[in-house]
Order: sequence, then C-alpha cells, then structure tokens
Amino acid sequence: MHQDKTIFSCKGGHLVLPATPMLDRRDGGQLMVLPPRMVWDRTALDAQELSYFSALVAAGAAAMLAVLPQLQDGCINYWDAGNWALNDAASPAGLKNGSEHRKLHLHLLGRSPQSLHADWRWGESPKFPDYADRNSWMAGFNALNLTETAAIAAKTKLILVEKYGFSVAEIEVF
Repeated sequence: MHQDKTIFSCKGGHLVLPATPMLDRRDGGQLMVLPPRMVWDRTALDAQELSYFSALVAAGAAAMLAVLPQLQDGCINYWDAGNWALNDAASPAGLKNGSEHRKLHLHLLGRSPQSLHADWRWGESPKFPDYADRNSWMAGFNALNLTETAAIAAKTKLILVEKYGFSVAEIEVF
C-alpha cells in the first residue's frame, strides 16, 4: 500500500503528496497541507501556528501555479478536509464527534482550464463522491510526479523566504 509523502516541511507544517489523489496530475494535481501539530480544526491552532500554516498554504498554492504547466491560466481550490473520517462507515463504525475524530488537513486542488475529468470541469464546482464510492472514484488518478513535486518544494521555499519572511533555518525540503 502506498503512503502519503511529505515533500516539504517548515514551521507552518507539511506539504504532502497524497498516495491516493482525488485529482489527476494532468487535470491540475493535488497536494495536502498538514498543520504544524495535529488538530481537529484550524480554530485549535494558536495565533502564531495559524499564521505560519496560512503562509504555507498560500506559498504551496502559489508554487503550484508557478511551476505546473497544466495550471497555466488556472487556479487553486482550497478545501478543508476530514469529512470522510466522520462518516458512520469509517473506522470506528458509528456516529462520530468532529473534535475527536477529524484531523485537519487542507487540500490544494489545481484547477486546469483543460481538465478532462467530468468531476473537475473548468468553471464548475468539483464533484466529490460519497464516502462509499471514494476508492473507485479515485482509482486511476495519477499523483504529481517527482519532477513536479521537487519544483513545487523549491518554489515554496523561495516564496516563504522572500514573501513571508521565513528564515532558511525554519524550512526543510525533502
């Protein structure tokens, strides 16, 4: 089984390539941003953590737009996630409490004007499946490749330093 792969870390958290993307790389690509510590919702971060996390989200998105040719004239959708963890069928089975079972992660979803998948058509809202259908829906989506993620990580670092005032010592690139 494949695992999510951290491609970049800093005091704002982690930029992660999902093992099972919800969007094919040709249609825009997807990354996730994890906060600097595991929380259920961004309201649980302190002011400084939230500031750093927000800077990483913005820098990661700007990097995707800058280096991915498939996002020329495109944009990024930002999606706070963790909803499927609350589904009655998700482990542990049954009704769940958000603050106990949800884990904050934010998806950076590249939106390409040239997208071919029906659920990611340009000018339309993304269409996500129900929990029960998620695995078959994601089957066949290809993650961003090593060249793309390396370029995104390098550009994210540059943006964090030049625009958001991070020091090089506060950043780790994988």
